[in-house]
Amino acid sequence: MAGTRWQLVAIQSMDDAQGTVCPPDPAHYTLEFGADGHVAVRLDCNRGSATWQAQPAAPGRPHRAAGSLLLGPLATTRAMCPPDSLAPRLSSSWPYVRSYVIEAGHLHLSLMADGGIVTWAPAP
Repeated sequence: MAGTRWQLVAIQSMDDAQGTVCPPDPAHYTLEFGADGHVAVRLDCNRGSATWQAQPAAPGRPHRAAGSLLLGPLATTRAMCPPDSLAPRLSSSWPYVRSYVIEAGHLHLSLMADGGIVTWAPAP
């Protein structure tokens, strides 16, 4: 994952009442995984950073990578975003990311206890 940059595609809840939410502008939500173990984050009108560690799983299917992912505490700016911003939802789910799958060009971050899946696409 080091050296990759992603933009948000969808947040899928395992609760049918919440369903799937897609950002109006994916470029307002980005992750950039540095080779130095830091991730730079844009969550709408805020920017931040954290540490990251990935432990790849044993090779599985071709064109698919998976493993565990540990994200350190997220430090962000505290600008007031628009009321429909997904920033609060993403930042509150940050500590619950437990694993990743990269498949078909998308990064899927799974939240613990079937909390949902956050899907990202390559950012330009």
